[in-house]
Amino acid sequence: MGLRFNPANDLAILVSCVIIFFLVYWLARKPSIRPNGRQNALEYLIDFTNGIVKSAMPGKEGKRFGLFAFTLFLFVFVNNQLGLFFQLDIGGKTWFRSATADPIITMSLAMMILLISHFFGVVFNGFKGYMKEYISPVSFLLPINLIENITNFVTLALRLYGNIYAGEVLLLLIRELAFSGHGLLGGVSFIGGFAIEVIWQGFSVFIGTIQAYIFVTLSSVYISEKVISD
Repeated sequence: MGLRFNPANDLAILVSCVIIFFLVYWLARKPSIRPNGRQNALEYLIDFTNGIVKSAMPGKEGKRFGLFAFTLFLFVFVNNQLGLFFQLDIGGKTWFRSATADPIITMSLAMMILLISHFFGVVFNGFKGYMKEYISPVSFLLPINLIENITNFVTLALRLYGNIYAGEVLLLLIRELAFSGHGLLGGVSFIGGFAIEVIWQGFSVFIGTIQAYIFVTLSSVYISEKVISD
């Protein structure tokens, strides 16, 4: 029907959803009044994402977006990490990598945030209250407010994509360096490349975590700007 699919994105998203489902299911099994280690980890993660939302929306509005922030953080975090540990290239085509290393995916996530923010802006403030924000305090600010929506969308999408894509490209270059030598030089380059790759992977895990936090934080801020009226 004229539709084209990217197997690398499809597989990465499917794998990430399976990982997240079984991870949360395992952490949430047999909850008790006195939490054990697994339950403590899950509750800490929920408190962490709830804290992000509350910092942007401290009032009653923020309570509605706690689960959304929790799910969004896990999805972005897991997808950021997948390509760091496993990438599959066959016949010059990529079959598996981090989905967030593709701008189509990050732009889709950013568009989802944009649509949610406008939708709940109308839900919480009514259509008149929602439109009033675009011409407040004076009507000539309307073009500026419209441009701000576009810049928010672009920066939210490209910041995540740029960081994850750059990390994966550097990992590929390091791996090529490790296998580039021959003989004694090959052994030295392999050991050096392996050490650098381990260090860079650890750093990339940190970057992927920070980017997931930033994405959820900015998403909460953008939603709050539409939901909370002055």
